[in-house]
This record gives sequence, structure tokens and C-alpha cells, in this order.
Amino acid sequence: MRKSEAFTAAHGLRAPSNYSEEPPRHPSLVVNSKEPFNAEPLRSALISSYVTPVDLFYKRNHGPIPVVDDVESYRLSITGLVKIQKDLSMTDIWNLPKYTVTATLQCAGNRRTAMSKIRKVRGVGWDVGAIGNAVWGGAKLADALELVGIPKLSSATPSGGMHVEFVSVDKCKEENGGPYKASIPLIHATNPEADVLLAYEMNGKLLNRDHGYPLRVVVPGVIGARSVKWLDSINVIAEECQGFFMQKDYKMFPPSVNWDNINWSTRRPQMDFPVQCAICSLDDTNVLKDGKVMVKGYAVAGGGRGIERVDISVDGGKAWVEASRYQKTGIPYVADGVRSDKWAWVFFEAEVEVTHSTEIVAKAVDVAANVQPENVNTIWNLRGILNTSWHRVHVRVGRSNM
Repeated sequence: MRKSEAFTAAHGLRAPSNYSEEPPRHPSLVVNSKEPFNAEPLRSALISSYVTPVDLFYKRNHGPIPVVDDVESYRLSITGLVKIQKDLSMTDIWNLPKYTVTATLQCAGNRRTAMSKIRKVRGVGWDVGAIGNAVWGGAKLADALELVGIPKLSSATPSGGMHVEFVSVDKCKEENGGPYKASIPLIHATNPEADVLLAYEMNGKLLNRDHGYPLRVVVPGVIGARSVKWLDSINVIAEECQGFFMQKDYKMFPPSVNWDNINWSTRRPQMDFPVQCAICSLDDTNVLKDGKVMVKGYAVAGGGRGIERVDISVDGGKAWVEASRYQKTGIPYVADGVRSDKWAWVFFEAEVEVTHSTEIVAKAVDVAANVQPENVNTIWNLRGILNTSWHRVHVRVGRSNM
């Protein structure tokens, strides 16, 4: 048996072979667009498990899902402003030290639907489910870059490389039929503590086709758009990637900017995602009996910043109670604690008393004291990204007709 066959067999998953149809998906997923396929789990499913099952992890695509079925001939090229250029086989990557990193990925458009209720925005209409937490397995990008002569913690190469560009097999209309691509600074890529992975496993099994088989990048703490799937090549370049999704998308503009006066060059590409939380045990509107209500959800902050606090209000934000926070069963969560997963979300819960129809609100605070903004109006932007405003659900006390 060849090494690649042994590897896939050992992980309980054979390499995909039939690409005539879309990959199988969980029937409970909420499909926000069919072509390209974009879907999210129900709110309640999000908080059913700290590690999100692969079939309930949100699906985000910009084009048809690529076919990469010959792992024997697959090569990852590392080129550009480097001393040595290399083509790495999957065997080469498997032979690098393997790391597992528990990290939450979140689409920058998560909670876009709520922002679109203020004013029209462009983009996939996500509820609160364009997010998921997985245990990623693979080689550190910093180790792979050492193979082409770039030492760890390098901010520049001798020939002027300062950014690392990831190019996908994925083709999309925004690139005029060319590949999806994105980049991160070289100092980020070469920092072992940043835990940037060339990932080939998700939750202990080989990546499936939806999530980037056979190889993807995982950039913890950064918006999902930079964690490029179906990786084809890595280029070390002087300036940040000039691709569409770096230069003409996923940038944060003020509410005053519209499609008539936008100047993309005035903003930097978004990297870290801001502090965020969402209530998942309740829908946007609910009919409940008066009495005790358990409020549960997730909170997460970019850049590896832990969650210091989650506050819950049952009167629209006048008075607050602090929710309990947790990650793994039996291990107390301490923001920035050595036993906590710094790149992963935190679950929260609080039991509150509801005596009349009201608005329940949640807001999170990270260890840097960053707090979610109160109103979505103040952060509205024409692409509907980074809606991190207080999450609000409405409760009507009375009898349900359901």
C-alpha cells in the first residue's frame, strides 16, 4: 500500500472519487444560496457541541466546489521572493511535524441579515451560523516556509518578500474565472505562536470536499476569507495580495460610504474579527411562558483574545447579569488561561426571569476590554460585514398557537 493510501485508510476516510454531484450535506442546514453553495446550521445546533461536527460546520463558497482527486500527483508549490522554490507533495507535508489547533472560523458576513434590516447590503444573507469551531490538524506554515529558506519570525526575506499569498484551485467569477486568493503578512505566517496551519484534517479525519480536501490554510483569529481552501500554491510577495477579495471586498467602511462614492484603496483588508456573541437558545422572536428562561450562546474574539465577560439583559439593556462561560467539560474557562483554547469560541449561559414581553440582549467583552457596539446602525456598511452589535431577541409572554 502506498503511503498516501495508508494515510487515508488510517483516518477512516477514502479519498473522494465521484464528483458528478454535489457533496452530501446535512438535511438540517439552512441553504442561503445554491450556486455557489452557502449554508449554515440552525442556531440550536451551534451550541449542541463545543467542537462543531463537520456536517454542521457552515459551508462558504464563491464558486463551484473544485475537484482535487489525485492526491498522488498533488503538489503545493512555494514560490516567489524566496531562496529556494519547492513543490511539496502531500507526503512531504505529512512528514512535517503535525500539530492540532482548536480554532473557530467565522465568515466576515456572519449576522449580515440583521444588518440588512437597517439598510440594504450586498452579500449572502447569513443569520448567526456562519461560524464553527473545529480541531484542525496539519503542519505549521512556519515549518513549511523554513523549507524554502525563510526562518521563523521573519518580517521580510532578503529579496523583499513581506507577504504570503495563498492561491486556491477554486475558480470564481469575481476573479474573472481565475483562482480565489488571499494573503497574510510574512511575520504572521512565520510566527509559530500564530498557529497558522497547512491543514489536512478536521476533527480527526481528512478534510472533506466541502472544507478544502486535500489541503487548506487555517489562519486562527482572522476572518474566514483568509483561510483559503483547496490550496494550490503559496507565493511570497512584496505587497499584499492584489486579488479581488483582498482589494475590493472584506473591508470595513463607515455608514457614509455607498456604491457611488466608495474608494476601495482607502481601507486595509480586514484581518482579525472583532469581539462577537450571539444567543442561540432563542430565535429572533419567541413566545414563552413567564418564568425562568435559559439564555445560551457563543462568544468569540479575534486575534487570540479571550472572552472576559458576557452580559445578559432582559430589559433591552438597562440592567445586566453576567453569564457563566465555558469551553471544555470539567475544565474551568479562564480567559487567556493556559488550559483554555485561545483561538476558539466560548459558550455562555445564564438563567433569567422573564415576566412580560421584552427584548433579551447579549454582549461580550474580550480581555482587551473591547466590547460589542450597542447599535447596528453605527457599524452599518454597504457589504454588511462584521455585524458585532449587541445581539437581540424578542420574547412575547403568552400562549403559543404552535
